[in-house]
Amino acid sequence: MEKKDPRYGAYVDILKEELLPAMGCTEPIAVAYAAALSRDTLGRRPERLDVNVSGNILKNVKSVVVPNTGHLRGTAAAAAAGVVAGRAEKELEVIASVTPEQQGEIRTYLDTCPVKVGLADSDQIFYIEVIAYAGEDSAKTVISGYHTNVVRKERNGQVIFQKEEGAEAKESPYDSKSLLTIEGILDFADTVDLDDVREVVQRQMDYNFAIAQEGLKGDYGANIGSVLLNHYGDDIKVKVKAYAAAGSDARMNGCELPVVIVSGSGNQGITASVPVITYAKEKGIPEDKMMRAVVLSDLITVHQKSGIGRLSAYCGAVSAGAGAGAAIAYLNGGGYEEIIHTVVNALAIVSGIVCDGAKASCAAKIAAAVDAGILGYEMYRDGQQFWGGDGIVSKGVENTIQNVGRLAREGMRETDKEIIQIMLG
Repeated sequence: MEKKDPRYGAYVDILKEELLPAMGCTEPIAVAYAAALSRDTLGRRPERLDVNVSGNILKNVKSVVVPNTGHLRGTAAAAAAGVVAGRAEKELEVIASVTPEQQGEIRTYLDTCPVKVGLADSDQIFYIEVIAYAGEDSAKTVISGYHTNVVRKERNGQVIFQKEEGAEAKESPYDSKSLLTIEGILDFADTVDLDDVREVVQRQMDYNFAIAQEGLKGDYGANIGSVLLNHYGDDIKVKVKAYAAAGSDARMNGCELPVVIVSGSGNQGITASVPVITYAKEKGIPEDKMMRAVVLSDLITVHQKSGIGRLSAYCGAVSAGAGAGAAIAYLNGGGYEEIIHTVVNALAIVSGIVCDGAKASCAAKIAAAVDAGILGYEMYRDGQQFWGGDGIVSKGVENTIQNVGRLAREGMRETDKEIIQIMLG
């Protein structure tokens, strides 16, 4: 792909937009970000908070550990962390620099300041509203569509910032994701000047592999990564799954290392990159080839997720696992045929995994998704595949990706509501 091709610049921009550093699970971090912004708009520490969020935000914040809080969980804890220690200018690293003294303050704030958490009166899937009160003053921040999309700020009922009409429904600052195709992504991965993407992709590789290593060394959640290595041996295919799972083990359970996200999710960022890095390191594949494979995996993940949406009842690890499988095919010299069949086969295997929020079991789902990606590739190598007309599979990889997007965004809408109701008890 030549640099003058409109897709080239668009793909570079997509990577720069998507590969953002984040401390902890991105939904509680977005709550903390909104709370820090409301505090700043108010001008002093709030005496009470109202935090109203969409069901999908509540689902993804309820059970996950908020980093740098001393293992506190949930929406109120995330908001309190943002108020006490948040640095709003850091966006998704808003609570990356919490001191031990501030951790104690967060607990005290939760004990003494009323934090009311409720479901927002909004039809947006991604919606966060934090209203801060002190004396007669109030301040409101609204984030909608995606994690850093601040659409409105108010002080004492007066609007001081308002994004353009329709901004609340956007899931990305860019509209260029429609240019993504598997064929175009492969062409780009083969030919991109790595200096154009090296900074963001290298950061992803460094951050996400580091948290995977930490997940295997520490005691996090259900320790899925360690379980895999302890009981299934150290075959390369086991290691690929174990390292990816271990990254999620750590991230979901309070590890204070940052990750680089994909499609708004650290788990997806880990799944799209760590299996590829692990495989390349085990095989002694050169760094440049490894980076091109990670680029391929990232963009295939984003391509699938652009039809699904940031949040849904469909587990995003499935998309990233298919991307990782395609990248492993690429590392083995595979071209377009190997990649498209790997993606279709993987989607046919694990597209039934539901998202029931961020928590320890995400690591096990990641392992299953990566396993499906590898199996999808090995099926093709043995001359096996799932055919158009087999369930949600249609002839042509782009048609199958569209089918999955339709299934996740439209077909699973009621499933999402039921999952949320179950989690609310």
